[in-house]
Amino acid sequence: YWASELAASGTSLGDKFKIVAQNLAQNESAIVAQINTAQGRKVDIGGYYKPDDKKASAAMRPSAIFNQILQNQIL
Repeated sequence: YWASELAASGTSLGDKFKIVAQNLAQNESAIVAQINTAQGRKVDIGGYYKPDDKKASAAMRPSAIFNQILQNQIL
């Protein structure tokens, strides 16, 4: 929803988020399904005090669609 609000702000930053907002809205149900699927199961992140960066990142970013939308729109 943050992308929608930025897109509607009428600012130059908002202009950059229009595509992000559209992509997120079009893929909302798939993104939510991917995040919900990841809920409630144990995940090995390679340690408690010093987790493995790749494992922790994969566990904290379970939606491939969401990740791709953000990756394509890095400002």
